[in-house]
Amino acid sequence: MRPPLPPLSHVPPNWVRTSTGSGGAFAEGISKNNLSRPEPPDLPADTPPPTEPEQTARFEPAPEPVEPLLPPPPPPEAFDTLRSEDGQMVLTNEGLELNNEQFSWRELEGVDLQPVRWLLGVLLGGFIFLGFLAAYLQFWLKTAPAALGIGLGLALLAWGLRGTNRWRVHRPGRQTRYFSLGGPANGWQALAREANRRTGQRHHETATAAGYWLQQPTWLAPIAPGPEDTAAPAQAAPNAHKPA
Repeated sequence: MRPPLPPLSHVPPNWVRTSTGSGGAFAEGISKNNLSRPEPPDLPADTPPPTEPEQTARFEPAPEPVEPLLPPPPPPEAFDTLRSEDGQMVLTNEGLELNNEQFSWRELEGVDLQPVRWLLGVLLGGFIFLGFLAAYLQFWLKTAPAALGIGLGLALLAWGLRGTNRWRVHRPGRQTRYFSLGGPANGWQALAREANRRTGQRHHETATAAGYWLQQPTWLAPIAPGPEDTAAPAQAAPNAHKPA
């Protein structure tokens, strides 16, 4: 017969939680065994780096380019006196004289010339010439009246073909003036070109002189205050008469 077995004792298990949680079913056992996670040592707070004072950028304007000064204007050109064949137009150094009227070169903008033919004289002269010639060839007229009529027709035809020369004088801001001068157009055209050249030359000289004087520093510099302006204003004298 075998001997009896010793009595058995039941030992309850002891659970240990290795997580960092502090709650749950094992919180009481952890607190009994004083099992807690060690806290890390306090580290010194990071000190911010020293800040440098902000420097405001100063933007200086770029120097303006200095334009070269204009040279002093040359003396004005002296023009010779020109006259037309009939003396109705004269070009002088000061201006234009046309039919005893004076126009300064700076007053004018320009002149132009247009040859004009008299259409009425051309038509009338042609019809008279052809009519008398046809009547003479048909023996309707004798020689003397036919020759007289043919000559009259040729004269009217020549007068109409010659016509006249219409001048237009342009003035800025004013009404254009018209003149009619007879004669060959070649001579008048040469005078018109010379008049326009002199007008442009005088305007160019005026503009050059104005640009030169406007760039002078004495015209552009501010006026310095005088001694009267810098003196302190005088104090008002006290009123000797007291109010009643």
